[in-house]
Amino acid sequence: MAEPIRALCDELIKAVNVMMEAESSQTYRLEALKFIEEFKEKSPFCVECGLQLAEKSQTAVVRHFGLQILEHVVKFKWNDMAPQEKLQLKNCTMGLLSDGTHPILQEECHVKDALSRIVVEMIKREWPQHWPDMLKEMEALTAMGDAQTELVMLVLLRLAEDVITFQTLPTQRRRDIQHTLTQNMDSIFTFLLGILQLHVNEYKKMIKLPFFLSLQAKAHWRVGVATLNTLAGYIDWVALVHITSDNCHLLEILCLLLSEPELQLEAAECLLIAISRKGKLEERKPFMVLFDEVAMNYILSAAQSSGGIVERRYTFLKRLCQVLCALGSQICSLVGSDFEVQVPLNLDKYMEALFAFTTHPSQLLRSSTQMTWGNLFRHEILSKDAVVGQMAIKYLRAARISLVKTGFPSKNDCPGCEFSRVDFDSDEDFNCSFNSFRAQQGEAVRLACKIVPFEAFQIAREWVQYQICTPIDTGNTTCEYSKTEKGLCSALSLTAVQWDAMTFFTESVLGQLFKILEKEKIPIDEGMELLQMVVNYETRDPLILSCVLTIISSLFPFVTHQPHFLPQVLFKIFPSITFELVEECKAPRTRAVKNLRRHACSSIIRICRDYSDFMLPCFDMMYEHVKKLFSSELLLTQMEKCALMEALILISNQFKDYNKQKAFLKELMAPVTAQWLSEEMKSVLLDPATFLAYVGADQVISDADTEDQMGINRSRISFCVNTILGVVKRARWPANPEEAKAGGFVVSTASDGAPIYRNPCAEPLQALLPNLFALIRTQNNLFLSENINRLSKTFTRVYDIMDVEKNFALGIPQPLLDAYDSSAYRNIAERMQGFFSSLYDNCYHVLGNAGPCMQQDFYAIEGLAEQIVGSAFTHLDSVPDHRLRPLQLVMSCPHDYYDSLLNPLLGPLFTYLLQVILTSYTISGSIAQEEDEAYEENHVTQEVVEEQLLRLVTREVMDLLSKLPLCMCRDEEMVLMDSSQGIQMNTPSDELSELGKCLLQSEDIYMTLLTICFNSLSWKDTINCQRCASVLCWTLLKQVLGCNLLPDAVTWLYTSVLKGLQMHGQHEGCNAALTQLALFIYESLRPRYNELRFIMNQIPDIHVEALEQFDQKTIQSTVSKAGEKKKREQFKRLIAGTVGKPLGQQFKKEVHIRNLPSLFKKPKPTRDILENTDTAEPQPYEDCQAKSIQEFE
Repeated sequence: MAEPIRALCDELIKAVNVMMEAESSQTYRLEALKFIEEFKEKSPFCVECGLQLAEKSQTAVVRHFGLQILEHVVKFKWNDMAPQEKLQLKNCTMGLLSDGTHPILQEECHVKDALSRIVVEMIKREWPQHWPDMLKEMEALTAMGDAQTELVMLVLLRLAEDVITFQTLPTQRRRDIQHTLTQNMDSIFTFLLGILQLHVNEYKKMIKLPFFLSLQAKAHWRVGVATLNTLAGYIDWVALVHITSDNCHLLEILCLLLSEPELQLEAAECLLIAISRKGKLEERKPFMVLFDEVAMNYILSAAQSSGGIVERRYTFLKRLCQVLCALGSQICSLVGSDFEVQVPLNLDKYMEALFAFTTHPSQLLRSSTQMTWGNLFRHEILSKDAVVGQMAIKYLRAARISLVKTGFPSKNDCPGCEFSRVDFDSDEDFNCSFNSFRAQQGEAVRLACKIVPFEAFQIAREWVQYQICTPIDTGNTTCEYSKTEKGLCSALSLTAVQWDAMTFFTESVLGQLFKILEKEKIPIDEGMELLQMVVNYETRDPLILSCVLTIISSLFPFVTHQPHFLPQVLFKIFPSITFELVEECKAPRTRAVKNLRRHACSSIIRICRDYSDFMLPCFDMMYEHVKKLFSSELLLTQMEKCALMEALILISNQFKDYNKQKAFLKELMAPVTAQWLSEEMKSVLLDPATFLAYVGADQVISDADTEDQMGINRSRISFCVNTILGVVKRARWPANPEEAKAGGFVVSTASDGAPIYRNPCAEPLQALLPNLFALIRTQNNLFLSENINRLSKTFTRVYDIMDVEKNFALGIPQPLLDAYDSSAYRNIAERMQGFFSSLYDNCYHVLGNAGPCMQQDFYAIEGLAEQIVGSAFTHLDSVPDHRLRPLQLVMSCPHDYYDSLLNPLLGPLFTYLLQVILTSYTISGSIAQEEDEAYEENHVTQEVVEEQLLRLVTREVMDLLSKLPLCMCRDEEMVLMDSSQGIQMNTPSDELSELGKCLLQSEDIYMTLLTICFNSLSWKDTINCQRCASVLCWTLLKQVLGCNLLPDAVTWLYTSVLKGLQMHGQHEGCNAALTQLALFIYESLRPRYNELRFIMNQIPDIHVEALEQFDQKTIQSTVSKAGEKKKREQFKRLIAGTVGKPLGQQFKKEVHIRNLPSLFKKPKPTRDILENTDTAEPQPYEDCQAKSIQEFE
């Protein structure tokens, strides 16, 4: 027998070497793999060969393969082995543990890992019932040496991971092992701490001794690291009492180890897991021992110790930072609770340690602390402590440095760059992270400002004054990012980033200052002095000037206390609206200039929106100034004109006189009205061919730099639409009902007594709507093939999705910063593409805002439904997904117009949406199944974009459904807790809104909605599935439960839910919602429809007797409310066979672990099969109960 096994081992060794050698061809490698896999599956000599290959005389690769064979035997053949064979394999494996490895420093890590896996697989199958002395045997192994101790640690760690973390066992086996571990946890922790202290002490003794002893020290260090890693695997889930016992002795040891460079990382990870534990506050109270003098000194010393870019050291700092943040969460939870936890005496040292990370050069470490600072500054008790107040001032001063955007990985201009190269793959990644960090720090700054408002204002004031007095440093404007003109800042210039940081800080502080201080305590004189200084500051740099505008907006509340200063502020802002660089008028404006002009317009709009009553005295002066600006064609763009018109409209809302405001709006809109209603414009808007010719889309442009002759025509159309949009967004009646009534805005009252208002803009706008509908219809017609053929070759892609939208759909961040010198659209084709995209969007924005703006004046338009259907719904099947937009006008529709407007609109809309989405998902699914060949990257990207856009469209459809017909009363919603997953599920009430009741009266609309919702359960979108299952489906179905449904309809509804489980059941949230929905349907309809029982019988692996028992209870409705939780668990087990596997598990060979005789006391005999049903394997070992394998002895 020995000779054939030796020959077989030689062949296996050759096969392994062929697989591992880089020179081997693919053919040989595949043949070797096939031979090895066939051997593992079919050979009766797996154990013998595995043991022989695992001998120490073999190479590490061969030994690892031999151990893999033994693991394969245990995982897949254990159930078929005789008891004596199991005992022999167990004894051989223990022999390998005791004497089958090289010394600890020489043995390969993957060999140790493979050996520990075999032991754990046997433990999972036999412990504790058939191997009661396993823990004692492991403890005995540790006495044999360092190598064996390390292996024992690996075994205990992997056991905890498989049983607790990954839960790779059937329920009963997992319960048995976890229960036994918990019972022995005191002895396990005592054992682990004893091993740790022994080897750490030995390591400390030997570390400074001669070479031979230093090798022994390394062996002790290796055991110490393994023990700490094992502790980390248990600390996460054991009862807190084991962690905090003996006055938190474990935490004390871990804090001491923070000073040991070779062990501090593992100690910090253990400490992090321990302090991050949740649970009852009284159980977490002992964690406050970490604020004692000794422990906090160790933590502070470790945090403040210097260290360069050494990977292990830097990783330790990250863990220690997380420890401090977790400790902050604990103190915020405990202080002020019912357990009389006082503010710790060493809070100052804790905050000094946290502050060390806040001021660290690493951007990642800085950002990690921001949420903790926010929690401390927000805390009701801690925020009032004098120590926290002093630290808030220190934090605000440090923010002056950390808010400056420096540290890009591609640069070397600050110490943080080196750390960024470790943490970020690119400048884009860094930029994205920094933006998130800045948002978090802005919140912390605002909270610190609440604690020390006057000090915060002084710091902001000093920073503004410093920047104003500091000369501008443009830096190296010839860098790879920038083509900015000489003498001007780029977005990454030193001065620009400093101004940007200062602006953000000042905005955060001042925004909070006016909210928290009483009027008489506001430092008005200092604020006005600072505002005067900012207004007097002169610069021609567009980036700096944009920051100046932001500061003026932040300081503007001071002006309300001194109104005479208002004209100076306006005269500072208005020149920026028409800002031009020298001799730039004839050249394309840089992006920095365009942004500045837009910023100035936004500042004016913001001031007029937030302080419209304060701006009213300046209305005439501002109106005259705007007229002068409008008089020059080249001075303002059409967008800027619209912005200034919006600002004037916002102020006019304070006229509080209907006739005066109406007259003003008519005058303001007169040029637009004349242009929009002209015969030329009508002919352009009505005919697609004329429209394309008018905007220049049918012209061939050979030179991309050729002047755009038709650009003026496009700007006219855009100006008219944008003006209409600005009016419907901004024109309103007074918010005060008495003022509205006195001003003539109230025309009547509704049946419930609420006033019905009229908008001064309604009459002028009504005349413009027919042409708007014509434009919408024409835009939809543009996607017809005959009109697409009219596009010239220059503009063949103008209907494609914009790059910005594509990147948003794919989750790709925007390109890095410094394209401030480029045009908004780089060439004429992109400008044309932007025109079509924005025009389409703005038309639908007008429709969406027209309802809330004009109310009954809009909804009462004769034939409105027909006009919308004849425009917005025209040729929808030709409109691409990225152009579809939701109809927001439905949301504000008065009840009186439901029948005349909404039913004619929503019926065709929902029918179309159902058709297009079903078709799209069918095509998407077929592509996913058929595409198995290599294809181009662009083709793949396009498919991903289309699939993601389809998901976004579907979610918007469901959002529309949930807001319209299914407007549940949210305060009546019930929340159910899924028993096994702990997932909350909303169970909507039966109450529908008036709109919902109206829509559901139409059978066609109702059936369409039902079809959309139940079909969506199996679409490839988990978010959409969970939303429909938990909110929409049951609310819709419940309305017809009392009716006589067709059996085929009931079958389809229930099958749709089960299909959803097959597609999404592996996701916990979807599983809980779908299971709840399936149970609702089964309970409600099973008594009347036997078809549901027929469907249940077809579920794979269903327990027939359990189903019969559950079915009888359902028909008889005998389950009490107290048994609802148990009933849900039983039903979940019944339909478990429908749940689909994740893709990564679908082709994986299954491991079967049999249950052992139960450790727990058996309940009294019961006929309730539902109680005893489990998905685990049947009880094993019935034929070997009396065998010696029970004890492995």
